[in-house]
Amino acid sequence: MVSLEGLVAAAAVLAGLGLLAWCLWVGRLEVPGERGAEEEEGIPFIAEDGSGRCRLLCKPSALAQHLVRSLGQAAALQGGRWLWPCWPRLLMLRQLLQPPEPEPAVARELLQLPDTGLVALDWLLGPQAPASSSSGGGPSSVLLLIPNAAGKVTAGLLQLGLRALERGFIPVIFNRRGHNGCPLTTARLQPFGDPGDLREAVTYLRCRHPAALLLAVSEGSGSGLLLAYLGESGSSSRLAAAACISPIFRGRDWFEAGMPWLYEWPLLLHLKRGLSRYAGSLAEAVDVDRLLGSRSLRELEEALFCRTKSRPSTWEAYWERNEPLRDADEAAVPVLCLCSADDPVRGPPARSLPLELFCSSPYFFLLLTPRGGHCGFPRRGPGRCWGHEAVLEYFRAMAEFLRAEERRKGLPRPRRRGGPAVEPPAFTWQRSYTR
Repeated sequence: MVSLEGLVAAAAVLAGLGLLAWCLWVGRLEVPGERGAEEEEGIPFIAEDGSGRCRLLCKPSALAQHLVRSLGQAAALQGGRWLWPCWPRLLMLRQLLQPPEPEPAVARELLQLPDTGLVALDWLLGPQAPASSSSGGGPSSVLLLIPNAAGKVTAGLLQLGLRALERGFIPVIFNRRGHNGCPLTTARLQPFGDPGDLREAVTYLRCRHPAALLLAVSEGSGSGLLLAYLGESGSSSRLAAAACISPIFRGRDWFEAGMPWLYEWPLLLHLKRGLSRYAGSLAEAVDVDRLLGSRSLRELEEALFCRTKSRPSTWEAYWERNEPLRDADEAAVPVLCLCSADDPVRGPPARSLPLELFCSSPYFFLLLTPRGGHCGFPRRGPGRCWGHEAVLEYFRAMAEFLRAEERRKGLPRPRRRGGPAVEPPAFTWQRSYTR
């Protein structure tokens, strides 16, 4: 009998063979519908050697100007060439299957939820950076890492956590019910965009570290959970800032369009392997045979959350409750979305990037790169990922901006010669209603 681990290995081999035939596919920087629109509205600020320019698309504000200046001057983001710039699918497979080297030590903490369910918090352990670290957040910043929707803790996510640890952050990984070895004590899992469990985890982290800046970063499809949480929580999110690496903005479209089998099958097998451990307890809620016989992530999602025995639902009704951006106009926390124009998982930028959101909301910032694949962004060098450095620099710049705003509020306003006091344009942290 062939094990699931064997099937995963076989899928990886077949993927490698398939890549040899068409890995010369190249994604150019073409933004939604018309290239000119993004070039006019986006702000170019980082010259990438050999692969074009990054652009920051956002609503003009003092914070946007500060981010452009900070990211543009960050030494860690300058120079160097992309690794495998023309092979986004190969980067995707490497990101998904590459084991971490070395495996980091973690301390697991199980958090019990009001319905007796459990989520797991994995605290990354290692040498702490000194208090004078250049992270900006320093040892007083807790960084919550959210894996993709399948619960796959990739080598890239762990590398981001370890890099954050080096820079003085306190990184912790959020594991959903039944994911990554977290015991499943209820006959239900967490839907794609249901932030209830994440809210409990954030509340716990705030109680455990009441004086710390609380930050969050998500990877891939896990961004659906973070974006839903930010919209639903509004100004009560308890987060100081957030970032999404290669986010999925439109969940239903993403599931219905289907993904490259190189990405879908490893995740599907990973999910089935985890769910098979709880087949007995899940049998009272779902059709386990249909669940484990799913041939796509959409079929598995429907079997888990729509075709339930007690409360069946339609696919349309499910997404009315779980679309990541359903309450985006209520978000009141700055969030950086790092996207690549050649992302083979998210889909064509013209249909997958909600440009109107970044142009209208002062809280959403789109950092768009010509290259990088899906959650990849690797460069030639000593194991550094351009995307990780950009996210950590963003958090440093955010902490710096917050401190400057606090100091500015305590200082007298500047005056024109012989005229009244003049208030410089400043970013407002009050909740922004657009309805």
